[in-house]
Amino acid sequence: MKPISRVAAIHDISGFGRCSLTVALPTLSAMGVQCAALPTAYLSAHTGFPRFTFFDMTKQMIDTAGHWKDMDLRFDALYSGFLGSEEQIGVVAGFFDSFKRGDGTLVVVDPVMGDDGKPYKTYTPQMCSRMKELTAKADLITPNVTEACILLDRPYESLPAEPEGYKEWLDELSGGGKRSVVITGVRPSPCRIGQVYFDRKSGDFGYAGREFVGMTFHGTGDLYSSVLVGALMRGLPLADAADMAAGFVRDCCELSLADGTPPVEGVRFESLLGRLTTNNEQRTTNS
Repeated sequence: MKPISRVAAIHDISGFGRCSLTVALPTLSAMGVQCAALPTAYLSAHTGFPRFTFFDMTKQMIDTAGHWKDMDLRFDALYSGFLGSEEQIGVVAGFFDSFKRGDGTLVVVDPVMGDDGKPYKTYTPQMCSRMKELTAKADLITPNVTEACILLDRPYESLPAEPEGYKEWLDELSGGGKRSVVITGVRPSPCRIGQVYFDRKSGDFGYAGREFVGMTFHGTGDLYSSVLVGALMRGLPLADAADMAAGFVRDCCELSLADGTPPVEGVRFESLLGRLTTNNEQRTTNS
């Protein structure tokens, strides 16, 4: 039996609301991946709620990284998401430097900064600017359209009307082909939503879309990126992994809409996790 893939997931924990580690842990586990959690912060509820408590875990991140280094832990992927402070960007960059082992370790940065054209409440202009430093260390980045605008210093109003218009954006975000890129939340029409991607291995650009269910739910970006990482750990090429993630998120949105789940609580994914457990033979890949 092949050893299972191991992923270090660097995200916050939101006590209420389906997002971040409360999504990444069960999703990656269902896909047959061992998920080592490195919390960046604890929030009583995610930032989409009017009020929430916030506990910065920077010191614990540093201590945990040091302990894992002493243990000589090895990871097939390093996967970061929501960060709690500007200092943590440097901490995570150092973590990547310490634990990336040549081309055998996939570094994935989900540059969680904002949505609907504006940054999240906890993200300062300095944090948004320094996120570019972290994405420069990645093999794959997964911004939504708002975060792509922030990374490229472009106004939200400049979003291309058609998927083809994102080619220039993908090329710039890829550093001229150095890293793979998936931009989520692309809306070519009111009834369609999907993602555009660039695969650094094949050089391919592509778009994959689904019917929009009519409601936007919180936490879908975290769910999408987690399924994407799990699929890549199975050895799927980026195009197939991106399509698999899009389909799963769409099904979760459809179920949540039918059940009347409040959008702020995130999508109901728990009862659909069984779909992700199929074919859990592991083969690590680097996209």
